[in-house]
Amino acid sequence: MIYGRSDATINRYGVRMGTSEIYQAVQALPEVLDSLVIDLELLGRESFMPLFVVLRPEMTLDEPLRDRIRRQLRDRVSPRHVPDEIVQVTAVPYTLSGKKMEIPIRKIILGHDPGEAINPGAMRNPETVGFFREYARRLQSRF
Repeated sequence: MIYGRSDATINRYGVRMGTSEIYQAVQALPEVLDSLVIDLELLGRESFMPLFVVLRPEMTLDEPLRDRIRRQLRDRVSPRHVPDEIVQVTAVPYTLSGKKMEIPIRKIILGHDPGEAINPGAMRNPETVGFFREYARRLQSRF
């Protein structure tokens, strides 16, 4: 596991936090293998922060596990950085050099063209983009 700087700092309600602190807390839970957090500023509305988690193969994201994740973040990071939504994914998008693709995925979720937001040739796992494109469509219909 590599820990280091993050391109994304989340400022929720005036409290700034690096995403790596969120990842460390979430991935300390034995059920969680990987995670990706995105803070969305939705055109003048309050921020909306989904957390995407990759679980161990035998695990399913149920409400008790969601509660444990929320509690973990509240206790170890900040009550303001508890996600608005927790979503199970099969994989987190990474660059070829092993960096989580926080900013490009944020752009896709905010409605940018995936072809402009991401270069699939620079990705370790370009097949993950389809999930986030579909998630963006579902999210846009909610807001």
